[in-house]
Amino acid sequence: DTPPDELNGALQLTIVATELDSSSERIVEYLRDFGVPINAVFFSYFDDDGRQYLSRSWLASDQERAAKRGNTNSKRAAWNGLDWYVAFGGSGHRKWEDALTYGFVSAGGGPRYSGKLRRIPEGDRVNVHIPGEGYVGVGIVSGPPQRFESALVSQGEGSVRLADQPLAGGYTHGADGEVVSDEIAEWVLPIRWLSTRPREEAFWEKGMFANQNPACELRQEFTLRRLGEHFNLDGVDA
Repeated sequence: DTPPDELNGALQLTIVATELDSSSERIVEYLRDFGVPINAVFFSYFDDDGRQYLSRSWLASDQERAAKRGNTNSKRAAWNGLDWYVAFGGSGHRKWEDALTYGFVSAGGGPRYSGKLRRIPEGDRVNVHIPGEGYVGVGIVSGPPQRFESALVSQGEGSVRLADQPLAGGYTHGADGEVVSDEIAEWVLPIRWLSTRPREEAFWEKGMFANQNPACELRQEFTLRRLGEHFNLDGVDA
């Protein structure tokens, strides 16, 4: 059915969950496209060196939600339109040494995980954080997202198929021989690294930004400033 032309602008609908399946996410996005004031908030718990954290993330960013309401005011810091936060290479099957060697980041297992990463445009900058450890690399997106099975990454003077390389991590989903949809598949974003560190030299300071989402806009000025200083980004050709 078609939603009514006008809705109560004071009413805000919020779904609270640890995760949503892909069909539920599509329903929420469909309603938001028609101006329905609905969103979903996810809570995740994690432990870091004996300290417990509760992480909150929204399906739609404040900027997107404000645009749906016709209101551009936001209490969050303005985004510079360039920098993204990417979580990669933690305790899961994705390995930072693979990303460092072959120039990529990736996410998959559902649209909540790969959706934001797939929307990062070529030419934007990613700041890669290993959850619970720190930041390990800053680089520029060098091409469009590709499914892992067919993804090409730069090596030397040419390109190689990532799936054919000797990788430390695992980047496939589903059982052997199972046809995996684009929503579930692992998506690879090629990266030209500007500055990197090995995992054991991950950079972290109290107060820096961290998030359990695979990708989101990096708005925090303190984190951006300290990353620029630590990774010696001044004068680096982006």
